[in-house]
Amino acid sequence: MTQLTGNIRKMRVAADAEHHQVSYHLPIGEQEIDMNSLIGQSVSVTHTGNIHCVHCGTKTKKSFNQGYCYRCLITLAQCDSCIIKPEKCHYHEGTCREPEWGEKHCFSEHYVYLANTGNLKVGITRQVGDTVSSRWMDQGATQAVIMLKVPDRLTSGEVETLCKAHIADKTNWRAMLKGAPDKADLEQARDELLAAIQQDLDALIAQKESADIIPVKQQAVDIQYPVEQYPVKIKSINLDKTPAFEGVIQGIKGQYLMLDEDRVINLRKYAGYELTVSF
Repeated sequence: MTQLTGNIRKMRVAADAEHHQVSYHLPIGEQEIDMNSLIGQSVSVTHTGNIHCVHCGTKTKKSFNQGYCYRCLITLAQCDSCIIKPEKCHYHEGTCREPEWGEKHCFSEHYVYLANTGNLKVGITRQVGDTVSSRWMDQGATQAVIMLKVPDRLTSGEVETLCKAHIADKTNWRAMLKGAPDKADLEQARDELLAAIQQDLDALIAQKESADIIPVKQQAVDIQYPVEQYPVKIKSINLDKTPAFEGVIQGIKGQYLMLDEDRVINLRKYAGYELTVSF
């Protein structure tokens, strides 16, 4: 029996180059757990009652925005509302909470993509790795394709807003966890969506006096997750109400562990929580 105690972070994800099979590692304290190796095994998890902010490390009674204390929630640029809605970026108004952080993270190339997470959705990402973005894996996408490359985060949000008139921008997490969705023709869906927004896209380019909104003719990628059995009737574990649980891990998808008895837990939600994990 191995037992580790520490504050957790969201699981680190990576996909192998050949099959795009996702591997998961859970940071806990100063160590990591190879989560793929635990599939089919029994684990026991207990929340000690301690929570520490993932940014400043301060002990806090309540966690906000997947791991932050209240002070960081209201002061950090990475916790501002424009992170969820990048079209609301206000750097140009001189009101960015942390201008240096914004210059580093928001003024670099972004990509607008389509993904299949149980439903087709549009999204944005800064990073695509070799072929697979960690964002796609965090969302549990089984397919994804890049649509457009844009020069900054604000523009990515403005383009995403154009797309939202035609396609969802949210993941239905319950649908994502209930099985592998039917395969979609993402390249055709991408081309149809680009055609649908072309007039508005041309207007946005003219408004910005920029031609740096570039279509990307990338092939769609398939992504494989380590799942032995999907839940039938999902029962979500809430550590604030159920601070201890045990069970057999039957799969991992997105940032969710799937356990026996149709139970699931979103580990990313509990970043900063101090847990004792036994396996």
